[in-house]
Amino acid sequence: MTLERFIDYFSTFDQRPGERMALLVGGLVFFWILEGAIPLVGLRYRKTKLNHALVNFGFTIIHLVIHTGLAVFIVLLSDWCRAANWGLVYWFQVGVWGAIIIGVLALDFSSWLVHWVMHKNPYLWRYHLIHHSDNKVDVTTGLRHHPGDSLLRGVFFLILIFISGAPMYSVMIYQTLVVVATAFTHANISLPSSLDKFLSYFLISPNMHKVHHHWKQPYTDTNYGAVFSIWDRLLGTFSTLPVSELRYGLDRHYPNEKDEDFINLLKHPFLKREMKE
Repeated sequence: MTLERFIDYFSTFDQRPGERMALLVGGLVFFWILEGAIPLVGLRYRKTKLNHALVNFGFTIIHLVIHTGLAVFIVLLSDWCRAANWGLVYWFQVGVWGAIIIGVLALDFSSWLVHWVMHKNPYLWRYHLIHHSDNKVDVTTGLRHHPGDSLLRGVFFLILIFISGAPMYSVMIYQTLVVVATAFTHANISLPSSLDKFLSYFLISPNMHKVHHHWKQPYTDTNYGAVFSIWDRLLGTFSTLPVSELRYGLDRHYPNEKDEDFINLLKHPFLKREMKE
């Protein structure tokens, strides 16, 4: 595929929701199967793996509805940046490859930044803790986000488009990468430790992200990245933990025995003030 065809393909990828949904579902199915073949840890589900998945799929559907709505603003903002020559991409006249690199890195930084902010702000943590409340982290955990969490991610995404001027092909390339990365990093799969460590030098590897889901600080407050590990390594939030010591869930803020209570998970941020101590 030539560069021109590659850019044309991703420039209109937002107009092909069927292909994007196939990518999401295909990734979930692929890693679901892989979890059965090479599991990282033996997850003992409260009922069944399917019951656990249905809870997370409920949040996934809400997340997709919210981001489908936000997509309108993403397209409008990206097109406005192009028309107004606004953003880093246009100020520095970096060309197509430069636009891809700047756009992808800027949007990946938005993922790191919003994640860090939600962990540090007590009010926003109320929403994000729903993601961390999952006691059985697997491929379906990736899109287990409270609607409040999903909205904030969209806001930060828009801010970094505004700053970077990311064109739509750059936006869609990143969104494709993050869909695959989210499934990959949350999947309960065991890679050779040397391979996982090698990947973690430039990408978020499965074991690296599992440390973020460890139930206690300071590990919960590390490894915020979505696709690239550069931000955690540069900004001092990278950490490691042996797989044998991993335990998922939360040691406070939310009762672990209710991690599959969908209605309670939706209501919980509004029931009481959840503080990060």
